[in-house]
Amino acid sequence: MRDQSRANWTPLCPPHHARPPSTPLLAASTPSPGRACVPAGEPGSRAPRAMEAANLSVASTGVALRLGPAAFSSSPHPSGVVGSTPGGAAPPGREPPFSVFSMLVVTLLVLLIAATFLWNLLVLVTILRVRAFHRVPHNLVASTAVSDMLVAALVMPLSLVSELSAGRRWLLGRRLCHVWVSFDVMCCTASIWNVAAIALDRYWTITRHLQYTLRARRRASVLMIALTWALSALIALAPLLFGWGEAYDARLQRCQVSQEPSYAVFSTCGAFYLPLGVVLFVYWKIYKAAKFRFGRRCRAVLPLPSTAQGKEAPQEAEMVCTAHRPAAAFPPSRASWQEQKEKRAAVMVGILIGVFVLCWTPFFLAELIGPLCACSLPPVWKSVFLWLGYSNSFFNPLIYTAFNKNYNSAFKSLFTKQR
Repeated sequence: MRDQSRANWTPLCPPHHARPPSTPLLAASTPSPGRACVPAGEPGSRAPRAMEAANLSVASTGVALRLGPAAFSSSPHPSGVVGSTPGGAAPPGREPPFSVFSMLVVTLLVLLIAATFLWNLLVLVTILRVRAFHRVPHNLVASTAVSDMLVAALVMPLSLVSELSAGRRWLLGRRLCHVWVSFDVMCCTASIWNVAAIALDRYWTITRHLQYTLRARRRASVLMIALTWALSALIALAPLLFGWGEAYDARLQRCQVSQEPSYAVFSTCGAFYLPLGVVLFVYWKIYKAAKFRFGRRCRAVLPLPSTAQGKEAPQEAEMVCTAHRPAAAFPPSRASWQEQKEKRAAVMVGILIGVFVLCWTPFFLAELIGPLCACSLPPVWKSVFLWLGYSNSFFNPLIYTAFNKNYNSAFKSLFTKQR
């Protein structure tokens, strides 16, 4: 009988003030391996529950002391229970605040959008209000300004909204996603093909100066503008018209250009690689034609009088060529003025093509390689390449106006009249 009661006996916990102050916390609160104490006043039937609570408390306290306070951070649970998140990470429902670098990037992107829209709008208004600009090649510049202005007004703001969302998700619905992707592809493709049309116009002006009259230029420019926008609309609307892939993923809340491999090849070739080949070929021909024309004018002064001796001919010929160069200090003739104009146009086209290649090549390489190899770049690099391509719409009007003095005088007169 005494043995049975001793087996069911559970020791009582000592009072709090009875603990020796020199005893460590873990040693004082660790129960004996065989028994668990119950506070005084508790019924003996609660012994197993008390033992569980004591063991759980001691285990969590020991882990906290070994790992330190940074290992666990308390976060509220929907049920009201305080949970712990390893590493101090933010809970899934909460987004971390924007850093200073993120705010700086967002500010720069907003300024890029505003500057792109306003500068292209200024170029377009100038072309429409100044009668001297109502001819080619300014209608090609106007078409480029329209496409770049639409990029800044309809494409870049929605792209920035997608960048600011958590995980770059699309939260604006399927219909608006299709509208955004269609305008994105159409306006960017039109901007690229307008650059190719300007390069072709400059090439025909230099190489076919007599045949490429003002009437021929007007017809060619109207035809190139119509083909540019028709091809851009076809590339943009092909997924919607022919079911060529889907732009919106409802499960992942993602909106992007169709990743169908066949459409990726069709769209990238039609929107970038084909016009890239056109502008590179055209600029190479412009360079050769300009070099031939300038060299031919120098050779026109090479023939020497018949009285010159053969040994002194090379020296006299060199002197004639070098003597012809300083003559440009006098009022230039019609031919020299035309040469200077063609040189400036060739330099402008070269810079325009160079900036176009630097801005769009990384993006279209990623767009072509990604669907074909079923791989993708990190989201940060995708965003960098995309906004680098968008920035081409900002550089285009700057290049036009920097190499055309008529725009500077037109801007001054426009603002002077408004005042």
